[in-house]
Amino acid sequence: MRGIQVSDTTPRLEIRNLMRQFDGRMVVNDVSLTVMPGQVTCLLGPSGCGKSTTLRMIAGVDMQDSGEIYVDGSLVCDTVFRIPPERRSVGLMFQDFALFPHLSVAENVAFGLSGSKEEKRARVEELLSRVNLLRFIDEYPHNLSGGEQQRVALARALAPRPRIMLMDEPFSGLDNRLRDEIRDSTLEVLKSEGSAVLLVTHEPEEAMRMADEIALMRDGKIVQQGAPYNIYNSPVDLNAAQFFSDVNVINGTVQGALTDTAFGQFLAPGVADGTRVNIVIRPQHVKIDFDRSGRGPDPSPQTGTPARAIVERARFLGKESLVEFRLEYDGSYMTAAVPAVFLPAPGTPMWLMVRRERCHVYQETPAA
Repeated sequence: MRGIQVSDTTPRLEIRNLMRQFDGRMVVNDVSLTVMPGQVTCLLGPSGCGKSTTLRMIAGVDMQDSGEIYVDGSLVCDTVFRIPPERRSVGLMFQDFALFPHLSVAENVAFGLSGSKEEKRARVEELLSRVNLLRFIDEYPHNLSGGEQQRVALARALAPRPRIMLMDEPFSGLDNRLRDEIRDSTLEVLKSEGSAVLLVTHEPEEAMRMADEIALMRDGKIVQQGAPYNIYNSPVDLNAAQFFSDVNVINGTVQGALTDTAFGQFLAPGVADGTRVNIVIRPQHVKIDFDRSGRGPDPSPQTGTPARAIVERARFLGKESLVEFRLEYDGSYMTAAVPAVFLPAPGTPMWLMVRRERCHVYQETPAA
């Protein structure tokens, strides 16, 4: 596949309508996406949603039931034609670094390289310098920390200059102290190599930190795809919102395209009367004000009608305080996040307001 001329608008990786089932259960259901050169796309979703199976089909270690896979605009696999995995110019990196214990760091990195001894040594030194491990070039894997082994595995995967890098939960084996540092350094190296990266993870924070684009998967399908900012701030449904963070859910019934709540009326255009809806607001978008002898702040277009609530409990979590309230309106509960130490005593009356532009209204989905 070397020497192929592609335009700047040709996706480095394109998958079209991939389908895969096991024992009659659809694991990957009509999945399509594109990844451009130098772009990092995250397949994000809970365990068992089809992320890793999709990656395995792209790598060529599993075969789709239908659908097509293209690299630089050229077909590499459908249900008839199939280029073997070793000829797809795809690098693989998994949670298990799988370094060869009997080979030195240099020999591990050079394992998939061709060319003269001098050319291979130069490539090894270049990559080890990029991951800040050149001083360990003649060491063996057992002498390295987990984070260092992970970076050697990255260098080995990048050594043959793959067009595409597939990464399946590569950082989940690292402790929290190292994870952010290793993720950031890995991202820097990947960007400098210009590979198209498809990263599988079940951690929203990791996807937000690393991805140019996120494809959110559920039950074998991509349910939403876009830039991290857009996915987070405009979730497609309640489940998507809940996957990224804790949320408050206000329940209501639509009458005349309006829903009555403790915070005033919310618009629900196009929703039939009698339909139950969920109004979703994240804790960090709930504002708190003090009670003044039973009076609160005035209503405003930005925050609607304030609702009186009683503090149930408050906890300080290091970066923020979480305060749980019980609303006097209907006895329901709501959590507010405060980016400081704020620990009001249980039983304290306060007033809550919600930022209207941060609220999302969804039709209630019947329980399965």
